[in-house]
Amino acid sequence: MMKRVLLVTGSTSGIGAAIARRFAQEGIIVALHSRTSAEAGEALARELPGASYTQADLSNEVETKKLISSVWAKHGQLDILINNAGISESIAHADLKAATPEIWHRLYKVNVVAPWLLVSEAENLLRNAFQRGSTGCVINISSHAGVRPKGASVPYAVSKAALNHMTKLLSLTLAPEVRVNAIAPGLVDTPMTQSWQSAQELWRNRAPMQRGAYPEEIADLALMIANSTYLTGEIIIADGGLNLT
Repeated sequence: MMKRVLLVTGSTSGIGAAIARRFAQEGIIVALHSRTSAEAGEALARELPGASYTQADLSNEVETKKLISSVWAKHGQLDILINNAGISESIAHADLKAATPEIWHRLYKVNVVAPWLLVSEAENLLRNAFQRGSTGCVINISSHAGVRPKGASVPYAVSKAALNHMTKLLSLTLAPEVRVNAIAPGLVDTPMTQSWQSAQELWRNRAPMQRGAYPEEIADLALMIANSTYLTGEIIIADGGLNLT
């Protein structure tokens, strides 16, 4: 089998960077992306064998589409697409007026529309992976907030619920050549979440695993999905069992 090529969006830190490093350890060539942090992206590309980096704003339709053409130009194939990039907004669920239409549109553009555009632009490349002896693979990084009535805000949670349903619809549409699944993490320990004291306390006190996930654990799960030849249409909750309580 030829070497596989992965595009993981939002891959210069946190979960995305952990995914990039884990897949590279398995000999998979990684195409990195971020909206900003180009310096970090270029540095990580130098670290990983055969990797590339492309800067693109996923709220911009033209730049989103060009991201796929850039990967094609640099690598000549695309076997795995991981839609990791996303944005959030912290708003109390009861503060309805604070969740303005502008916030709804902004979150949907990045969390829902951009993954759809990337899959639609990459469809033929992903289907070609099937001809090389593997299935094409899409993994959407969602959130437990898209499964349970939780999350930083109602618009954020609803955008992740939409991403989950899109996952199921695309898994039906693109099978058997392309498999589509989602991972729905709860709290993940990253520099951004270190100051989230209430969330840290919640996971310590109520989650059976008594902690948030490490980014590397989400990366291991993503690799398992990518290496499957059968799993499709699943939303895998990775919240340390908090959803059971």
